[in-house]
Amino acid sequence: MAIIVTGASGLLGSALVAALKSDGHQVVRLVRREPRSAEESRWDPGQEFVDRTVLEGAHAVVHLSGASLGERRWSEAYKREIVASRVESTRTLATALKGLERPPEVLLSASGVGFYGDTGDRVTDESGPRGEGFLAELCECWEEEAAVAEEAGVRTVRLRTAIALSGKGGALRQMLPVFRMGLGAPLGSGQQWWAWISLDDWVRAALHILKNRDLVGPVNLTSPEPVTNKEFTKALGRALKKPTMPIPVPGFALRTALGGFADEGLLIGQRAVPAKLLDTDFRFLHPTLDDALTAVL
Repeated sequence: MAIIVTGASGLLGSALVAALKSDGHQVVRLVRREPRSAEESRWDPGQEFVDRTVLEGAHAVVHLSGASLGERRWSEAYKREIVASRVESTRTLATALKGLERPPEVLLSASGVGFYGDTGDRVTDESGPRGEGFLAELCECWEEEAAVAEEAGVRTVRLRTAIALSGKGGALRQMLPVFRMGLGAPLGSGQQWWAWISLDDWVRAALHILKNRDLVGPVNLTSPEPVTNKEFTKALGRALKKPTMPIPVPGFALRTALGGFADEGLLIGQRAVPAKLLDTDFRFLHPTLDDALTAVL
């Protein structure tokens, strides 16, 4: 049986597809362009279109598509694009699953630890309340759309993903040029907590969730040891054997460059921990930040 993946060309999706194939699974990627192989099928969330024959009888669906949060300045127009890319695509997919005669056993639908808003120094697991702000509200709407699939009896898991560390893409790749010049510095106060996970552990956790029927609802895909931004800065400098700057980057400069993403993605944080993964005996390859950075760099 096939495993259907959206967002398969992204950092997380491409790594997961490679791991699924290595394990002998048949993978079908949902793409917006015309398919180029038998391993692809077209869908168009904006038109609420997906080929249901591809979904019928599939073993699982992993939904990871969505516009990047940190690669562009958050204008009002781009915020609308972020919402549409997540909420509308999830609605299209979950509605299609609900209408199948033989729906997949499980849907893994992306979300984020931004759900919790700014937790300050408070540790939060999957039982924590929704926070305040654009990202928290986005995650809530995103997850509510995925819940439609539960009405068809599909085990539905919301992947509340933290910063995924990889030298090949994502947030870390954006940081590396500055840190390699010895100009890395804390952001704002530097006291905000950053939840993170190595890309290898993210993939292993996703595979663990696919196989473990006890996992349902929100699951934090984070390491068990979040760190403050100041600690992250020092650890990345150590890993690169480069000095870091003692003077932090002021919040106003980040807001000027990145708009609302500065306040919600960089200057506040989530001290989130993976309670559900740990309760189901998941073992991290890289439980500490130093381990993770050594591995990915």
